[in-house]
Amino acid sequence: MPPPAFDRLRALAIGSQAIGLTLIITLETVMGNAARPWQGVVLAAMLATALTIALMRLYRRNLARKRWAERVKDDRDG
Repeated sequence: MPPPAFDRLRALAIGSQAIGLTLIITLETVMGNAARPWQGVVLAAMLATALTIALMRLYRRNLARKRWAERVKDDRDG
């Protein structure tokens, strides 16, 4: 089965990184050097989001492999 044309998790990853980068630049523009701690918080949130999305992709890929293996086994037995 071919992969879907639109991957929601990939779109979510790209969107969250774009929003995070925009926030970091906006904080620097508005607050100057006082924005450093908030930029760190935004960066940590970006990393946590990326890790969560990567784990979700891994889970879905492994689930698809498991279902495929079961289907192949059923075809051999059937």
